[in-house]
Amino acid sequence: MVRSGTPEPAGGDQSLGDLVSLAARDISQLIRYEVDLAKTELRADMRRAGMAGVLFGIAAFFGCLVLLSLCFAYAYMLHWAGVPGGLAGAFAFTALTLVVLAAIAVLIAVLKMRRLSGKKKTRESVTEGLGMLRRDGKDHKDGQDGDGAKALGPDSGGADGQRLEGGAAHDGQRRASLPAAGKPAGDSALPDGRRSEIAGRSQR
Repeated sequence: MVRSGTPEPAGGDQSLGDLVSLAARDISQLIRYEVDLAKTELRADMRRAGMAGVLFGIAAFFGCLVLLSLCFAYAYMLHWAGVPGGLAGAFAFTALTLVVLAAIAVLIAVLKMRRLSGKKKTRESVTEGLGMLRRDGKDHKDGQDGDGAKALGPDSGGADGQRLEGGAAHDGQRRASLPAAGKPAGDSALPDGRRSEIAGRSQR
């Protein structure tokens, strides 16, 4: 556990700012220690990996020497077995054997490369999933459009009917407020004596 290097105030009376600064200082120190520990472990791992690489190289070198020795032993064995061509023929057969082994290894590698799927199944699955998502989105959008049309149909018809009824009532009120045809607009407001006098003047 990492302890802070700053001593606590006497009496234990610490303010909130002191506690926050102390915690921040402890956290930064802990992070620094962790980083130093990680660097130390990384250096040790790199040294171990370098040593392992060197040992693998040495083992590969000795393996090549062993393979070369086996090739010489195989050639001398063929010579002792009476292969045509003498010692040179034995070494030629040894080289031919190595060429055949290399060709077999290359053929196996080519067959393995041809069997690579190239993520064909993954591409097909992704393409199928994207197609399903597109179809689902299109169906959902069409469903929303249909629901909106159904919701707007009765309401729009009712609103149009209300507008038509309101217009007809307004026209009726206007017609009722207009005076009768051929009748002066101010005759109804005149007294009877004034009206008879106007009628006598018109007869003259």
